[in-house]
Amino acid sequence: MSPNGSDRSPRRPMRRKLLQALTAGLVLATATGCTWEDFPRLGMPTPTTEEAPRILSLWQGSWAAALATGVLVWGLILWSAFFHRRSRTKVEVPPQTRYNMPIEALYTVVPLIIVSVLFYFTARDESKLLDTSKKPDLTVNVVGFQWSWCFNYIENVDGSTGDAKTDENLAAIPDRFKKDFPADAGGVYTCGIPGDENPDTGNPGPTLWLPKGKTVRFVLTSRDVIHSFWVVPFLMKQDVIPGHTNAFQVTPNQEGTFLGKCAELCGVDHSRMLFNVKVVSPERYEQHLKELAEKGQTGYVPAGIEQTSHEKNRETNQL
Repeated sequence: MSPNGSDRSPRRPMRRKLLQALTAGLVLATATGCTWEDFPRLGMPTPTTEEAPRILSLWQGSWAAALATGVLVWGLILWSAFFHRRSRTKVEVPPQTRYNMPIEALYTVVPLIIVSVLFYFTARDESKLLDTSKKPDLTVNVVGFQWSWCFNYIENVDGSTGDAKTDENLAAIPDRFKKDFPADAGGVYTCGIPGDENPDTGNPGPTLWLPKGKTVRFVLTSRDVIHSFWVVPFLMKQDVIPGHTNAFQVTPNQEGTFLGKCAELCGVDHSRMLFNVKVVSPERYEQHLKELAEKGQTGYVPAGIEQTSHEKNRETNQL
């Protein structure tokens, strides 16, 4: 019995709190919208490009490393808390450990090894994902502006005359990307407003069309502030910076209409900078370009702000 005559053990409240905490954790882990099929992707959508599995693998590997590190740290904390707690019958100070060089070296070297391994895999995958040395099958100039998107299709299209390599509207694009433009590409464009909707899904924003199985290079330019071009199931996004051109390329391998958005807080109507990506067969894609030409959407809209001096210097060094 306790000193006050009660039969209640002082450990019971602690056990009850521990049970409540475990129950709450179980509820949080299970009361989500994910199914067992979604769980291995750890919150990522199903990849829809040939490059996206590399990103998913890096994501899963990072989570696995974080979980292993967490289990180790939690285990050491719990082991210390339970097996080195103060005895009820002994009041002496336990042995103190100071200046233990092996331990200090351990908790210095191990974090360095963990960070180095994560850095290696991240740098390896990033270099692959941002490699634009391979000539793409087509190029799309993505133009971000407050508060929507324009898409310049750098293509030879019947009914559209001109040359993308010399077009003044594309002057902001570096020459290293223009060398891969088709000759005499008059091009067509789509330009949206926040109030646009995709006719098939009703999702807001303009729609970018892409052919399945073709490598597309996105050349990203901005007219005003920094945006970020993110096609959610592509698992890839990149900043759209005024005066500084970014680019990456992917190969869509699944038909469908997918959501895209600006992933950079760019101002008061940032949440309305939505768009759609519709992946179709190459034949349907070519037909869509002809439809744009028939609507009079030929040529190119202005790509964005002229390159800054720093970007021009970088361009000179890379040519």
